[in-house]
Amino acid sequence: MNPVIENIKARRSVRLFDGRKIDKKTLEALIDAARWAPTGMNSQPWRFVVAQGDEFRKKLSALALPRYKKWLEKMPQELKAMRQEVDEKTGDPAYYGAPVVVFVIGKGMTSDFDCAMACQNIMLAARSLGIGSCWVYIGQLPLDDAEMRGALELKEGEKVYGPLVLGYPKGNFPAPPPKKDPPVKWL
Repeated sequence: MNPVIENIKARRSVRLFDGRKIDKKTLEALIDAARWAPTGMNSQPWRFVVAQGDEFRKKLSALALPRYKKWLEKMPQELKAMRQEVDEKTGDPAYYGAPVVVFVIGKGMTSDFDCAMACQNIMLAARSLGIGSCWVYIGQLPLDDAEMRGALELKEGEKVYGPLVLGYPKGNFPAPPPKKDPPVKWL
């Protein structure tokens, strides 16, 4: 099979990490992969904040936890059950104790599309290097905090995509979930 397609099919959302740090050169390679994502009119409307410091990540997790619990209360029971296993294993339902959190930040007419593709490039590049990743919507919950917004230097009109958590998987990469054949109309 083509190695690019094989890598796409091998990418998984990883939520359990072994705690090893990711070296700066590897993180720079992942950010470099992101910048090669296509953008509308080559606008490249992004910037990246890489959080790998223990104190900052602990603060993020502490801010996220009460917001997560409030969010989870409103969710259907089946979602609560799905989340329970990982929540118990990590103790960090927003960032899963990952050693790195990457905030992809963008602004502009096409940033919703462009930054999403940059995130995908990071996740695919990470998988090709044996690094697990997960796009964590819940990781945005603490971004209403003024101190967090200040730390990320969020400006008027900017939006956070992801954030993405990165780390070496604890054990193996998860097994693939079942995938349905998509509806396709050929003209």
